[in-house]
Amino acid sequence: MNVPDTGRLTDLPGVEPGGELAMPTDDDIEPVEEIVDAELVEEDDQPVQTPVRRSRDITVRVVGRLAHAPRSEQARRAGRGVTGAAVTVLQGWHSWLVRAWDGLTLGVYRQQIRIAQATGDAEALAAWMDRRQHAADRRHAKLMELPLLVVGLAKATAFIVAGVIVLLLVVSILVAGTGAGEFGDVWAWAAGVVRWLISALHLAWSVLVVALPALLLLAGWREGRRRAEPPRWLVKPQEQSEGRQVVPDEGAILEALRNLPIAPLNKAFKAGWRARVVLPTQRDGKGYRTQLQLPPGVTVEMITQKKKVLAHNLVRHAVEVWPTEPKTQPGILDLWVADQGSLSGPVPAWPLLTEGTTDYFKGVPLTIDIRGDVVFGRLFEANYAVAGMMGSGKSTLIITLLLGAMLDPLVVIDTFVLATNADYDPMRPRLATLLAGPGDDVVAACMDTLRDIHADLTIRGQALQEHGERAVNRNLAEKDERLRPRIVVVDECQGLFMHPLLGEEAADLAVKTISVARKYAVTFVWATPEPSSTSLPRRLMAVTSNKACFAIGDQRSNDAILGTGSYKAGISAVDLEPKTAEGPGDIGTCMARGFQSKPGLLRSYYIAKGSGVDEVTPVVERALKLQDGLSSARRALGGGLQVRDLLADVDTVMGVDPVPVADLPALLARLAPSWLPYRSLTGKELRAQLSEMGVKVPSTGNRWPVSPQSVREALARRERDE
Repeated sequence: MNVPDTGRLTDLPGVEPGGELAMPTDDDIEPVEEIVDAELVEEDDQPVQTPVRRSRDITVRVVGRLAHAPRSEQARRAGRGVTGAAVTVLQGWHSWLVRAWDGLTLGVYRQQIRIAQATGDAEALAAWMDRRQHAADRRHAKLMELPLLVVGLAKATAFIVAGVIVLLLVVSILVAGTGAGEFGDVWAWAAGVVRWLISALHLAWSVLVVALPALLLLAGWREGRRRAEPPRWLVKPQEQSEGRQVVPDEGAILEALRNLPIAPLNKAFKAGWRARVVLPTQRDGKGYRTQLQLPPGVTVEMITQKKKVLAHNLVRHAVEVWPTEPKTQPGILDLWVADQGSLSGPVPAWPLLTEGTTDYFKGVPLTIDIRGDVVFGRLFEANYAVAGMMGSGKSTLIITLLLGAMLDPLVVIDTFVLATNADYDPMRPRLATLLAGPGDDVVAACMDTLRDIHADLTIRGQALQEHGERAVNRNLAEKDERLRPRIVVVDECQGLFMHPLLGEEAADLAVKTISVARKYAVTFVWATPEPSSTSLPRRLMAVTSNKACFAIGDQRSNDAILGTGSYKAGISAVDLEPKTAEGPGDIGTCMARGFQSKPGLLRSYYIAKGSGVDEVTPVVERALKLQDGLSSARRALGGGLQVRDLLADVDTVMGVDPVPVADLPALLARLAPSWLPYRSLTGKELRAQLSEMGVKVPSTGNRWPVSPQSVREALARRERDE
């Protein structure tokens, strides 16, 4: 190593006293492939002159340098390769012997019997014992039939030989009789064929004998590679697998459970507990599912509370591991483990993004499950409650549901957002009502709609009686406008149910309406970022069918939307992460109940709106065209040409006493059931229209009563003006 004479004061030999010796820089040092040996030597034996300033003198002496591995290392590598190949061949031959022995001694059945004994499954043990006995009986019967088989083969061989001899004799007689040749020519030809076959067999046997050792080595090596693992002392350190298993089979799951900080579980392992495998690990969608019986003193709730550690032990994120307890199998750990990364990344495109229509009575494609299958969101006979932190994706689910419903031209949709929110603005042209804002006016309008729908249930019931049907269906909805499907969305519903004046009435109306509206084609959708017993009343959740919880903060909020005890049962969205500045988190992923036969994780479709991509507007335009087409068809059949006088109709449905404006739309719809504007009319809209006609509606008691006298005065003024 060449060191320039600068950097410090010294008096090394050959260096002028007081010269500077600098430490080398990266550019001064030439890299080498391998330093075999080096030592630091203090040169005390060198002649020393009196230095100007003395410091410790160290000389670096490079003893040797090699660019390539020494021969001994090459020999070790070659020896390791040869030894590894030999061990692999021996392992392959051993595998053949084991398989042969298992075949002779019914080893497959013995192995299953050992598993049943180890897991304590008495039922499986008895079944495999019976199977082994049946297999042994069948084998004994075949062995008893073997002598008869040999005799039969001998007889068949004798008959074939005799037949060939007779055939040759007949051919020889024919050849001699026709003058085509001599009688012995046929026998000579047959003898030549036999000699050729014997020669060919002899040659093939010789080649086989020569190649047999090589074939045995090759076949043994392949069998060893397929069936066995090389010993660790033959594997390079970097090739040894020291990590946790990625595939969560029974062994990996038990090892993960063994390392959970759960005292009763650890005590069971130390006592020699062996898990009974109820359902062996099997492929289930984009993951694996296993069922194990837990030991006494250990509950599924304990496992659920340590889910993050369990997921870590299984080399997964917490959201990719779901321990639950089946309702019909208490004490059983039903564990589903997703493939690594299968629950992240974009979902497929919405099936109705560019084409297609929907049917309210059949539902709309809304989400995909953990298996990647499409899950339809029911509309008929269903209601929704959606909760989650801001940025978790709950609005995405609702928007997808509404866009799907819009593609059925029969559906009427009212949307109320009790906060400043523009998420639903692109759908405004197709919505019958869209009001947004935190003010009391939006709450009042929402209450008017709830009262209107509750009153409308009577009209729908009468219509069903007229048609002789028990529930609304598509045929009835197409021919009777009184039975058109309706969807009401209340986003940020905590502003409604927690309102100091109207909250209690809203909860009562919602529960009463949902309880009887199942067969009347009315669907409610409630959404809130802060689920609780006040923002989502418990009695309302009790009659709500479909519940979806996106990323949520705590156990109490989780159970407020998904039901009491859900968190303890493993039905939890607490581990889901909302969208943050650092990344998308688990946006669009929710824990859902009521969408499928069992609660589970779902990922909603995403329909983009913003950042230069607008997939919502084209769907809304298609929905408007479908609605226009329905109106055109109705006009072609003679409908839709009617003209109604709103002021006169209001006068007709009123008596002598004032009527709350929220009750009038239902009365108008009953008066003119075929008049579509009355079907989607709300109390607030009616109040605005009456005001334009000169009818003043006061806000007495926040009920906005309409006076019959003021209506008749407005009619009289209009007649005078005309």
